[in-house]
Amino acid sequence: MTLKPITDRAEVAIDFPDKAYMGSFGRASSFEATADAEGVTIKLSRSGEDRRTAQMHLHYYLFAGVLADIAAALAARPPLDEAHREPLLAAARALVSALERTAG
Repeated sequence: MTLKPITDRAEVAIDFPDKAYMGSFGRASSFEATADAEGVTIKLSRSGEDRRTAQMHLHYYLFAGVLADIAAALAARPPLDEAHREPLLAAARALVSALERTAG
């Protein structure tokens, strides 16, 4: 899979007992999302002078828990504006379609 441009923004923070790493990925950055037999991988990449990469692999049970918590958090707040809601809804429908296709 190839990297795609980030159309919005992402922030990453990793906090260790003796140090913290923080970084942002904006419109000049790119992302890649893949799935394998064990889970999903999300990779964020920023090129140029301030080059950085962040990658996370979530096993499917954890990913399902994250999705459930996102759904609960969205249900507990006022509805999103249409500009943000529509792409999320389209992506959620695509995920449901992919899961239903592979379940049969």
